[in-house]
Amino acid sequence: MSGIQSLFGPVLVIVTGLSAVAAVIALARSGRHWEELGRDRLVMDREAAPPGHRLAVSPAALRERDEEIREFLEARNERRRRRGEPPVDVEAELRQLTAPQIDDDIRAEIRDLVIARNHRRVRAGKPPLDVDAEIAREIAQLGELT
Repeated sequence: MSGIQSLFGPVLVIVTGLSAVAAVIALARSGRHWEELGRDRLVMDREAAPPGHRLAVSPAALRERDEEIREFLEARNERRRRRGEPPVDVEAELRQLTAPQIDDDIRAEIRDLVIARNHRRVRAGKPPLDVDAEIAREIAQLGELT
C-alpha cells in the first residue's frame, strides 16, 4: 500500500471523532432554541398554552361557533328540501353537535385522573374526594368548554 492509502483509516477515525464531538457540542448549545420553538407571533395562544392549562372560551366565541354550525345545518336542510327529503330540526341538531361527547374511554380516563389526584391528596395529608362526584364535576367542566 502506498503512503496515502495507509493514512485512510486513521484520518477516517479522526474525522469521525471530531464530527461526533462537534455534534454533541451543537446539541448541547441548541437546547434553548428548542424551548423557544413555536413561541413566536405566528403561533396562536391556545397552541402555546402550557400543558394542563385550560383556556377559557368566551361567550362571544361560543355564539359565533353556534351561528356557523347553524348556517351549515340550514344549508344542509336546503339541500334536503331540493331533493324532496324532509328537513331536520336545526336547533335539535345543533344541541346534539355541541353537547360534550363523553364515551366510556374518556370516562375511564377521567376516573384514572381523579384516582391519581386522590392518591396525591392522601400523600399530602388531605382527605380524598368522592370519585363519582369528581368525575361528574370534570365532565361538567368539559361541557362548559364547548
